[in-house]
Amino acid sequence: MSLLIAGSIATDHLMSFQGKFADSLVVEQLDKISLSFLVDDLEIRRGGVAANMCFGLGQLGLRPVLVGAAGEDFADYRSWLERHGVNCSHVRISDTRHTARFVCTTDPTGAQIASFYPGAMSEARLIELGPVVDRVGQPDYVLIGADDPDGMLRHTDECRQRGYPFIADPSQQLAFSDGELIRKLIDGAAILFSNEYESHMIEQKTGWSAAEVLDRVGVQVTTLGKDGVRVQRLGEADIVLPAASGVTAVEPTGVGDAFRSGFLAALAWGLGLERAAQVGCVLAAYVVETVGTQEYSFTPAQFLARVELSYGREAADEVEPHLKSIS
Repeated sequence: MSLLIAGSIATDHLMSFQGKFADSLVVEQLDKISLSFLVDDLEIRRGGVAANMCFGLGQLGLRPVLVGAAGEDFADYRSWLERHGVNCSHVRISDTRHTARFVCTTDPTGAQIASFYPGAMSEARLIELGPVVDRVGQPDYVLIGADDPDGMLRHTDECRQRGYPFIADPSQQLAFSDGELIRKLIDGAAILFSNEYESHMIEQKTGWSAAEVLDRVGVQVTTLGKDGVRVQRLGEADIVLPAASGVTAVEPTGVGDAFRSGFLAALAWGLGLERAAQVGCVLAAYVVETVGTQEYSFTPAQFLARVELSYGREAADEVEPHLKSIS
């Protein structure tokens, strides 16, 4: 199966301040604020929804095509992704902007001071899918994840015009998008991904009821956090599954991206929607137990053991033949 994953590519720069921000703020002087903080550590983590999903697909033995925009500082990140099975040949490299970056400092109370630099991500609107498809072949799916909004709209329109089946996954961009844009991004999608809160936001902003949303997509997949996942198809019974068993949650960032990776991998293997949701939940478990969105690893035996623990021997037997390509 050919999978094109379009969306953000970014790095997170995370720092810790051992004092309290509140102690440095003078309420009467906030209009003249000028502060700096001595931090104790710096963690640089790889991220961006498209890169996260591609990494997860690579961990399951697939070779997804990453479609997005980055800066010239992407070289080390590219090398990392390519070592983990990701085709980065079609990432647009900006001549003038750095890769998107989230910079955040957190104090012991949980208060944060953060900035997000979109950088090269804004050039996603300049990427045309047609030349990519000419080189890699007709895609089974193009996933359009959170990215530059104009880029997301361009990719969606091109998929409709060229007949590429597309997956709508607007996620973080929903909060900043109006109803008209959201309707354009999801109408006609083969699959719509969201979490439960986002599904209500889609309904509220588009003015469509839950039934009307489902009527406009082939499959609606809604993640429910610790309660698992719900898969809906028009005219058929819902598939509702619990989350994977035996999970020790550490850090939730990137869990949704990993779920999507597992779900799409199972579809690529020719498995049904129930198995796809199960594989997604198991892969998500590895991320929630790890600090960092691309720091997890497993052997085929370990992955199968978690599938069996969570969903039974029959599920593990169906997944097992597809893990032979994992080294």
